[in-house]
Amino acid sequence: MILDTNALSALADGSEELEDAAARVDVLSLPVIVLGEYRYGIARSRHRTRYITWLAQLVDISHVLPVDDETATRYAALREELRTLGQPIPSNDLWIAALALQHDLPVLTRDAHFVAVPRLRRVSW
Repeated sequence: MILDTNALSALADGSEELEDAAARVDVLSLPVIVLGEYRYGIARSRHRTRYITWLAQLVDISHVLPVDDETATRYAALREELRTLGQPIPSNDLWIAALALQHDLPVLTRDAHFVAVPRLRRVSW
């Protein structure tokens, strides 16, 4: 299961519902895009030290998904498909969706616009 940035944030803040959902999978997957967004949020946080430590521990036990040529190909095709459908989504979320489709993983998120992505499995909590 891929964690979107809002899921990562909720997990960091101790959401029991999210912890239950995350506990049902063997390995959590973290797109590098999500790590970048989350690290940006950490840089702006009053609780920076706690979040940096927590994230390092999570990264150690998770599968970090890099962007590669296959991801870029899926991103381009998906972006065009959503443009044609008149349902574009934010660029970073488009990269996350491309990774989810590439690795055949659901995305754990509260962002409703992921519903517009054909063939993507979206899980909420």
